[in-house]
Amino acid sequence: MIFSGTAHKAFADKICSELDVPLCRASHFRFSDGEIGLSIEESVRGADAFVVQPTCYPVNENLMELLIMVDALKRASAYRINLVIPYFGYARQDRKTKARDPISGKLVANLLETAGAHRVISADLHAGQIQGFFDIPVDHLMGVPLLASYFKKQLAEDLEDRKVTVVAPDVGGVVRARKFAVLLNSDLAIVDKRRSHEVANYCEVMAVIGDVSGKVAILVDDIIDTAGTIVNAAKALKERGASKVYCCATHGILSGPAVERLASDEVDGVILTDSIKLPDERKLDKITQLSIAPLFAEAIRRVHVDSSVSSLFD
Repeated sequence: MIFSGTAHKAFADKICSELDVPLCRASHFRFSDGEIGLSIEESVRGADAFVVQPTCYPVNENLMELLIMVDALKRASAYRINLVIPYFGYARQDRKTKARDPISGKLVANLLETAGAHRVISADLHAGQIQGFFDIPVDHLMGVPLLASYFKKQLAEDLEDRKVTVVAPDVGGVVRARKFAVLLNSDLAIVDKRRSHEVANYCEVMAVIGDVSGKVAILVDDIIDTAGTIVNAAKALKERGASKVYCCATHGILSGPAVERLASDEVDGVILTDSIKLPDERKLDKITQLSIAPLFAEAIRRVHVDSSVSSLFD
């Protein structure tokens, strides 16, 4: 049985369409003071329940709604409660970087487990170690193969002529970019972001490790939030002779000034998956969304029939 929160119902509908099953009925409402209300409108006793809910903006609302759905299913005697979280919020706070910092990713994992979740299916967690925050199974799917297959078709001639370079927008994204480069059989470059101490205002300097002159550059990341880092990287690549720069990521949060930044001439195209709902006001002609729902649908099918999911991780 598949249920959906209010964060991205269209994504749940796509999953149901792939699996040829109906979306189960649940009523979501708000009390006058803003409290979240929920009513599961069909029997779930003994059911293998899957709850589809990315914890994207508004993060706290969607997270609380997810917790309430899990609690309702547990109290209604569902046999197993599987959380399908295409985008896992709070994943960026995965460690203490300075004294007295929280580790919010672990806190959220604890909340989901305590509520009664038995399994989590997610894609491109900001840090792989978040899987270890859970004491329940976590299926960590990857968006890189889907994004790479798009560029294989769109840039077939450039790839054949060895005119494509995959670029990591920062040192932390090298592993992901390397996988992408292997899939495309292309070169790899890295943007190294440093601060210059030679001037009073500590001006930011972008150094590019690798050759991008005359190449089509593909910047690969897990998320695009305010787009500051990736657009600065695109500008540095254009300054060093890149003929075109494409930005791609699994999760398009696109908060704050992101849309205005991506609209700049430094970026020739933006490729995202549909793990997060993209409102009309954040859409641009240069933004293309690919559906990752079929991958999640296959993961759900395999989990339900107790089949191997490991091949989907690649």
